[in-house]
Amino acid sequence: MTRVKKVLRDKVVVVTGGARGIGRATGLAFLRAGAKVALGDVDSAHVQRTAAELAALTGGQVCGLALDVTSRLSFAAFLAEAESHWGPADVVINNAGIMPTGLFVDEDDAMTDRMLDINLRGVIFGSKLAVDRFAERGGHIVNIASLAAVSAYPGVATYCATKHAVLGFTEALQRELPEIGVTLVLPGVVRTELSAGNALPGWARPLAEVDAEDVADAIVAAVRDGRRKVAVPKALGVVLTVLPGRARLRLERMAHFDTAFTDVDPQARERYHLRIAARG
Repeated sequence: MTRVKKVLRDKVVVVTGGARGIGRATGLAFLRAGAKVALGDVDSAHVQRTAAELAALTGGQVCGLALDVTSRLSFAAFLAEAESHWGPADVVINNAGIMPTGLFVDEDDAMTDRMLDINLRGVIFGSKLAVDRFAERGGHIVNIASLAAVSAYPGVATYCATKHAVLGFTEALQRELPEIGVTLVLPGVVRTELSAGNALPGWARPLAEVDAEDVADAIVAAVRDGRRKVAVPKALGVVLTVLPGRARLRLERMAHFDTAFTDVDPQARERYHLRIAARG
C-alpha cells in the first residue's frame, strides 16, 4: 500500500515536554518543516525561553505555554491557548516523561505516582483531547514510548511499566481509530538529561544511544509518511523486537544493559532527580 506523504507547511503541531530534550528538538524539526508549533511544559519559564530561542533560530511561528500533563484541565487549557495562537491543532505529540533511576524497593510511592501520572496518564489525557478535535477533521497523534517498552531493565522498573503501557495503549488506538493517524515512537537511550549518568560502556554507546535530534527527525518523517511505529535507532529496535528472548537477554548483558541504570553516576542522577522533584 502506497502512503500519501503529508505536507507539513502551516500545520499546527503541539508538543508536550517541550522545554528540553526530545520535545525541544521536535519543535525545532517541525518549524524547519514549515509547521506552526506550540510547546507545552510544566516549567513555564523555561519553555517560553525555548520558544524564543527556536523562533530566533528559524524565524518560525512558535509559542511556549504552561502545561501540567497530569491535569486534564491544564491539558485542555494548553490546547485551547495553542489553538488561539495558530488555529486548530493538526498533530499532538505526547512526549512529556520522567525517568528517575533506582532500585524498585527504594522507590517511594510519591515518585511511583508521578511516573504513572506523567508518563501514562499524560499520554492518555493528550490522546483523549486530540481525538475530540480530530474526530471530524482528522489529525495525527504521536505517543513517545521507549525501547524500554519492548524490554525491561533493572533500576527503571516503574518507568518500563509506564512505557509498556504506552505501547499497548497506542497499538489499541491504532486499531480503534483507523481514521486518525496514530504513531508510536520507540527511542533508545537518548543523550539528554533524562538518561545522564547511565553506565553503558563506551563500546555499546554507538549501538544504543541517539541524539534528541535523531528522534525528532524520525517523528517528523513518521508524521509526513503516515508511519505507525518508529524505533530510533532502527537497528536496536530490530534487535529488541525480533531477536528471540534468550538471545536478546544475552546481548543485553554483553552490552551491560542489565546494569546501565543501577551502576549510575550518582552526581549526574542527583541533579536530574532534584530537578524533577522540584517540579512536583
